[in-house]
Amino acid sequence: MKKILSLVLILVLTVTMLCACDSSEQQDSDTEKKTLTMGTNAEFPPYEYRDGNEIVGIDVEITQAIAKKLDMELKIEDMKFDAIVPAIVSGKVDIGVAGMTVTEERKENVDFTDSYATGVQAIIVKEDSKIKTADDLLKKGANVKVGVQLGTTGDIYCTDDLKANESGTVEEYDKGADAVQALVNGKIDCVVIDKEPAKSFVAENEGLKILDTEYLVEDYAIAVAKDNTELKTQINDALKELIKDGTVQQIIDKYIKAE
Repeated sequence: MKKILSLVLILVLTVTMLCACDSSEQQDSDTEKKTLTMGTNAEFPPYEYRDGNEIVGIDVEITQAIAKKLDMELKIEDMKFDAIVPAIVSGKVDIGVAGMTVTEERKENVDFTDSYATGVQAIIVKEDSKIKTADDLLKKGANVKVGVQLGTTGDIYCTDDLKANESGTVEEYDKGADAVQALVNGKIDCVVIDKEPAKSFVAENEGLKILDTEYLVEDYAIAVAKDNTELKTQINDALKELIKDGTVQQIIDKYIKAE
């Protein structure tokens, strides 16, 4: 009888310990943070770029602040710019944050949050270029060759504008830096790209300048999947708080100094 009682007691203790372990593991699982996966293209300083092995920049810090508000762990996936929207659609990433402008073409595949920053599409030329203003790119018969980063707003608008005005052709490059190098080598006449990375490229390459006239002014927003309305609402709520308390502007001012 004693042996039977001892055996029963051992079994009870074992079951109790197993239940306690399961409960502890369940609690750990319940408290584990959800992951917010951000698709970006780390070739767009100061919005996103590599500092050693780390991806940094305006978009990264703003998204980190959003993730913190949502009690989520941020994960960054670096990819080609034109691969970001397909990655959102396929579910590979949750959001796209890459100095991305809201366009009708993109809205066919993804939704966008409220805007968090304003960007300017600038024109980079050689210092002795005959191109003086944005209008020079749109004169019929100008036969200009414009370099752009594939899939960017500069690509979208320049392709449409030059075709409509019969004023030239667009050369697409995977990286903005590649387009700038093509300009330096005389393969194209100018580059249309966001003004902030344009400043970096001009600083790194002698003989280039940014025209005073802008090609386009645009608002940047975060891309999300069309069926993920809950995440879009959560991000918008977080953005409103971060804009109101000055966090977003502080991040932008950290990277972009007033001229």
